[in-house]
Amino acid sequence: MSKKQFYITTPIYYVNDKPHIGHAYTTITADVFARFWRLKLGKENVFFLTGTDEHGSKVQKAAETAGLSPKEFTDKVVNEYLDVWKLLNISNDEFIRTTDPRHEKIVSDFLVKLFDRGYIYKGVYKGLYCVGCERFYAPEETKNEFCIYHPDIKLTEQKEENYFFKLKEFSSKVLSALEKDEYKVLPSQRKNEIVGKIKQGINDISISRAGVSWGIPLTWDKSQTIYVWIDALLNYYSATKIFDGKEKFWPAQLHLMAKDILWFHALIWEAILIANEVSLPEVVYAHGFFTIDGQKMSKSIGNVIDPKDLVNEYGVDGTRYLLLTAFSFGYDGDISLSKFKEKYNADLANGLGNLVSRIAKLSEGVELGHSMSKWTSNVQISAEIGEYIEQYKPDEALKFIWSNIKKLDHSIAKDEPWKLTEEEKLKLVPEYLKKIVDIALDLRVFLPDTAEKILNIFTSGEVKKPEPLFMRKPQ
Repeated sequence: MSKKQFYITTPIYYVNDKPHIGHAYTTITADVFARFWRLKLGKENVFFLTGTDEHGSKVQKAAETAGLSPKEFTDKVVNEYLDVWKLLNISNDEFIRTTDPRHEKIVSDFLVKLFDRGYIYKGVYKGLYCVGCERFYAPEETKNEFCIYHPDIKLTEQKEENYFFKLKEFSSKVLSALEKDEYKVLPSQRKNEIVGKIKQGINDISISRAGVSWGIPLTWDKSQTIYVWIDALLNYYSATKIFDGKEKFWPAQLHLMAKDILWFHALIWEAILIANEVSLPEVVYAHGFFTIDGQKMSKSIGNVIDPKDLVNEYGVDGTRYLLLTAFSFGYDGDISLSKFKEKYNADLANGLGNLVSRIAKLSEGVELGHSMSKWTSNVQISAEIGEYIEQYKPDEALKFIWSNIKKLDHSIAKDEPWKLTEEEKLKLVPEYLKKIVDIALDLRVFLPDTAEKILNIFTSGEVKKPEPLFMRKPQ
């Protein structure tokens, strides 16, 4: 995959509530991609964006419930996101908020351009509306008039006068672009879903709301505010205009998200870009849903997990590893919190951590005659790991690294170097050191703190047995 630059985005997260492990999963994965491309292309050629979606009726109601103004409420929740991303060692270059006046102006100007081109008109909409998704659904998209994504929310029938974008007119152009790979929707089954849905027929979409005051007013009709989804999608584009030196990064190479918001990102987003003659993103990648120990994540069940709780239990890199390897990336799966401790002990404490301690102990007092730092002169990641990441398989990349950890562990057990003379040991230890350094170099994009600790142990001079990288958890 030949690239000169890489612009990656997470979805901007809705601030009606604090971050949970679903947000963390997407953002940690995006962080892995960003770190990889920085190693490959250089820091100055990578732009990693995340942020918050702060307008709409859902936020307004949450603020009222909290006894705060919408701005006070969003400021409070945004700080929680910033704290969690810092805690999880997320390396985003910028953080965008849709309440940023610079973003609001770009969104307003973008819609004025659509309006002036004749792609927006006034009409009346009647349909089933989900407050949780902030979108209308056709009857066949519901389950007994309940939202399929929010099964505890009964859809309400709403009728109001809005402004509409001529989505039907542009759906054929989007379909053509998708089928010609002018942009890609991945994994492939997601593309098939979008193609099938477009071919069934598309209606125009409402791009404004009459009864929502917490939003960006339409320039030509102040009684209406811009539909929160149109406002939110434009963050990817507005960020390149807002932040210094980022304009060169449009179009984005990768939009990363969960599959429930794919429709907006794979059709509506491209349609408004085509309408205003703006270049399309390269890849829209939607990973699957996950359950928690077999149950849908839900406040009523009480299994909505705060990422801070995982970090308190397993540390930052422990949390990153456990989430990244919980299930196959791109597909639905289950996060088994009940097995996290077992996996942490097996893979991290007894696996990687024990291997590092063993090699460090073997290296104590061995005269190597040269610095191990020469092995880190090539900062590129291994070809195998690069191939997995470029194919959007970060979980498979970690499986490959752990297979190397197990091979090295088995090799040492077979060699039994502790039974050898110093002269015999001297022939084996440098090879162990080279392999553990290679493992650390590959780990940099996944477990950055752990990788740095390993490199410091083995490349900074005399090797001494370190403190354990991962403390074993009692069963």
